[in-house]
Amino acid sequence: MIGRLRGAVVERNPDGSCVLDVGGVGYEVFVPLGGMGALPEPPEPVTLHVHTHVREDAFVLYGFPSVADRDAFRTVLGVGGVGPKIALAILSALPAASLAQAIAAGDRAVFKGIPGVGKKTAERLLLELTDKIGAIASRATGPAALRPAATPALRSGPLGTVAAALVQMGYKQAQAERAVAELGEPEGRPVEELLRAALSQLG
Repeated sequence: MIGRLRGAVVERNPDGSCVLDVGGVGYEVFVPLGGMGALPEPPEPVTLHVHTHVREDAFVLYGFPSVADRDAFRTVLGVGGVGPKIALAILSALPAASLAQAIAAGDRAVFKGIPGVGKKTAERLLLELTDKIGAIASRATGPAALRPAATPALRSGPLGTVAAALVQMGYKQAQAERAVAELGEPEGRPVEELLRAALSQLG
């Protein structure tokens, strides 16, 4: 199994995958939404921590910027009814530290708007991950991940999820809030679409 890859990103695809050139071999790796824009341009190398998903008809690689995010992805995969596409969508909206906080707080609202995550799936995530929250939090940022953030709270719902994702990507909270404010009402739009629009505003 492949656990880590280091190379230059030579291709970025609309389906959320990129091609990583490692010693002349191109590996197609799916990365969380929002992480694509953070990948450096060649020839600067990037390290991705990889989960190898093997099925009878496919061999798919999922890459993450940190071991904590990869471990959180694997933990979410253990929840009944959650496959790799849904798990990647969750990690796109909620990196490991944010996921740990949401589960610790029992916050169902943060899952609203994530593709493939309905009310029942959100409840199952909270139920089945409660006893695993300590491991997710400790790998993400240490014990502090379970403590409330000192910064002012972002808005809730899908727009709050987008704002939190922007902050996690390195944007300042004020920048994230301004970008989200420009989006208007979500009106049922998926989080992935809202995040793309917000990134366009920031760009």
